[in-house]
Amino acid sequence: MSKVVINAKIYTGTGAQPVIEQGFIRFDKQIEAIGAMADYQALATDESVLDAQGANLVPGFIDVHTHGAYGFDTMDGDADEIVQMVRDEITEGITSVFPTTMTQSVPNIDQAMRAINQAAAEEPAIMGVHLEGPFINPHFKGAQPEKYIIAPSVEKVARWNELSGQRVRLITYAPERAENLSEFENYLKANNIIGSVGHSDATREFLQTHSKVKHVTHLYNAQRPMKHRDPGVTGHAMLDEDMYAEMIVDGFHIAPDMVKVAWRLKGAHRIDLITDSMRAKGIGEGISELGGQKVWVKDGQARLEDGTLAGSVLQFKHAFLNMMAFTGATVQETVQMASVNQAKEFGLTNKGTLEVGKDADFNLFDAALTNLEMTYSLGRQFKPSDAVIKN
Repeated sequence: MSKVVINAKIYTGTGAQPVIEQGFIRFDKQIEAIGAMADYQALATDESVLDAQGANLVPGFIDVHTHGAYGFDTMDGDADEIVQMVRDEITEGITSVFPTTMTQSVPNIDQAMRAINQAAAEEPAIMGVHLEGPFINPHFKGAQPEKYIIAPSVEKVARWNELSGQRVRLITYAPERAENLSEFENYLKANNIIGSVGHSDATREFLQTHSKVKHVTHLYNAQRPMKHRDPGVTGHAMLDEDMYAEMIVDGFHIAPDMVKVAWRLKGAHRIDLITDSMRAKGIGEGISELGGQKVWVKDGQARLEDGTLAGSVLQFKHAFLNMMAFTGATVQETVQMASVNQAKEFGLTNKGTLEVGKDADFNLFDAALTNLEMTYSLGRQFKPSDAVIKN
């Protein structure tokens, strides 16, 4: 049975009609009709009607970098728990998810790949896998366990891609650590995998001369920084107009003013909002775990014993709102950074914008644009209160 939301302010994410001031959207699993209320006609047959009363409707968010949430973690390697983790994340507005691994032993990553493959057969919001590590530089390891770090390997990527059901879409690596970088990056391109420079000590000169990478993992964090005589990874990402930059906009990983700097330099069309969340997201303050390391969560921050930030406890709905608050970006621009860019970059052709025939993935915020009221993922309704927390 079709459903319809009426009297909503709709941000479509499209160039042709980015905003419908008072509109409707009819859908089942896919969008069947969308337009102004002046063109709305109730169907003769029964359908479920929700009057949004002026609420804001935006495309579902796409998170290409999330390790865990609500007590669950991708690296636990449990398919049922990954399904629940993803469904919990839908309650905060994420309708397409790349479960993300971290630097761990090869057998542990093997098991995570198998589990994601099984989970994806049950939960269609799983749209890919992000391998963050183990191909990183120890000098910028961040919260990644150093003892499991290895050099980039085509053989291992091929194995993990096979175990995941050919779902690997994004790999974070340190290009300067590869013995044969050209071979590694050519393999990624041939297999529809986006390479991302991260946890890297590469210079801009090295990246310009030797690498084809066009994506940067969590801009500013765990990478060779931008200095006045050394642009580093951060400066390279800022200056390369074709490079997509992930950003953790929680106010801790990046100071709000530095979020604004990146936004002004990169523009809305080359920023991907992410959460980089870990299992402690959504379960409050206290002691948690990441990659076998004890993590303390307090005041909205997750840190290792030595004070290193250990992923985030950021909910995507807050990243969306923070981006506007920190930069002055419009809703349309922020939709670009939360949904449209990711769909374009990763070839998610049924995602990212609200158009007839695309998946019914969207979020309904209140009229003041302060609270997320509900999310639809392939037409399935989720509310923030639906999240299940693992004890």
